[in-house]
Amino acid sequence: MSMQVKKEGVSFIFNLISGSFQFVFDFIRRLFHSANLILISISFQIISHDTRKFRFALKSPDHVLGLPIGQHIYLSARIDGNLVVRPYTPVSSDDDKGFVDLVVKIYYKNVHPKFPEGGKMSQYLESLRIGDTIDFRGPSGLLVYKGKGSFAIRPDKKSNPVIKTAKHLGMIAGGTGITPMLQIIQAIMKDPKDETMCYLLFANQTEKDILLRPELEEIMANHPTRFKLWFTVDRAPDGWEYSQGFINEDMVKNHLPPPADDTLILMCGPPPMIQFACNPSLDKVGHSNDRRFTF
Repeated sequence: MSMQVKKEGVSFIFNLISGSFQFVFDFIRRLFHSANLILISISFQIISHDTRKFRFALKSPDHVLGLPIGQHIYLSARIDGNLVVRPYTPVSSDDDKGFVDLVVKIYYKNVHPKFPEGGKMSQYLESLRIGDTIDFRGPSGLLVYKGKGSFAIRPDKKSNPVIKTAKHLGMIAGGTGITPMLQIIQAIMKDPKDETMCYLLFANQTEKDILLRPELEEIMANHPTRFKLWFTVDRAPDGWEYSQGFINEDMVKNHLPPPADDTLILMCGPPPMIQFACNPSLDKVGHSNDRRFTF
């Protein structure tokens, strides 16, 4: 065999290996980037003085988001030269084709002394015009509701999910923490064969801060035996018929299901609320740690 033939053979093998490597690299790169979608803003609705519902178009009018119940998505944008990424739970479902809805509380500049710059992503979303785009990635999260009281929960991102079942589902939400709760409540209520009972304790600063109240009250009216709803606010108006103040032992005892092997408690809200109000109150009532989950 001549030296030229050997060189050509080595060159062929090298090119084959290089080509295969490049093919694999390109495939992985395409696969990774395929998890990123570009959503187009098509409408927004004023929910309250500082809350908006944003609607983004999916790929086609027939597409659905396909987000597992209990999971969230990430929106990302370059704001003032920095990449900002924030998680959101859609309030729309796979019954809604062609779009995804997000309810977002806008944190404005110079309103909260601890956060003089306000919320970067929420203010950016409010600045979007119809036709503008934003990057979307998902799904993500440690909990998936499988239906009929079955939850697949991972202790952390590296762990395999553990199946936990519940006949009675207690929920504590604070502010925008209502969105993952609403997602699960809607999934349970639309399945007539799902006998899971839902109890929601929803905390806000004032009555006007209560997000998605009409939707929640409509669910309660349509499913009075399957869904129990209770509010608490820091500053109550005259004639307020619900609770006032931080989440406490009495609220947990009176408006959530009692501790049991078939009771599961879900929580979503500001970390101080979870740490200093929710968990201590659950401890006092006797809810075990392994029957709790915090989004």
